[in-house]
Amino acid sequence: MRKLLLYVLLCSATLLPLASAHAEDDAAARAQRWQQLRQAIFGNRPVQDGRDMLTLQAPYRAEDAALVPVAMVLKQPTAIKGLYLVIDNNPSPMAAHFSFGRDADPHEVRLRVRVNDYTDVHAVAETEDGKLYSVSDFVKAAGGCSAPSGQSVADAMKGIGGMKLRVLGDYAPGKPLDVKLLIRHPDFNGMQMDQVTRLVTPARFIDSAKVTYNGDLVFNLDTGISLSSDPAITFGFVPKAAGQLKVVAHDTDQAVFTRAFDIPGPNS
Repeated sequence: MRKLLLYVLLCSATLLPLASAHAEDDAAARAQRWQQLRQAIFGNRPVQDGRDMLTLQAPYRAEDAALVPVAMVLKQPTAIKGLYLVIDNNPSPMAAHFSFGRDADPHEVRLRVRVNDYTDVHAVAETEDGKLYSVSDFVKAAGGCSAPSGQSVADAMKGIGGMKLRVLGDYAPGKPLDVKLLIRHPDFNGMQMDQVTRLVTPARFIDSAKVTYNGDLVFNLDTGISLSSDPAITFGFVPKAAGQLKVVAHDTDQAVFTRAFDIPGPNS
């Protein structure tokens, strides 16, 4: 998947010019760009209309282009083995690919992303039998990939790899439980200027993460430069008994960040 992310980054330069704010109503150009991106990512596999399968929730006009909230909500989560998030006009359009394990409850996944220009955003669900279903939404935002972090590089690096977990609801064995995972990481994408030195900050970002519960896979995530700084990911899983949710994240400097969180039972 990391090779795929790099491939999409390189091939995007040969596609249509990135849409600008002045071309927001050029539906034909946006559709053609998606067709070429779809071919680059999925090859000749058919991608069907997914409106009966999932919805994509994103702000029409983002308040902060570097912190755009996106939610992928599934209507038939038990049939889903993967989710893709593609931000068509970003320098690297592939934003995230979730591959779910048997303990996942992928009814809803939320994350924050950077958006570089007015763009269509696509969510693609992959079913257990390998079929692909897509929905899209249009987002007005610009400059999110090059927006400075608002702090020095040294300050942004403090506490790198630290994690927090918030449980969103009540534990019940065998029932879905939603949690919000926060990872401390600047996710420098190689496009941001250090406000102190006025030099471009070298890229260093989280490119993969694995989440397990009591040793069983919840999901694998492959991601890239479109994920926001200090990533926040909300997801669901099904705890069969009280135990530990373990997160292992990797970044492009070969650093590995690990944290285990206890999920207590109802009487703990």
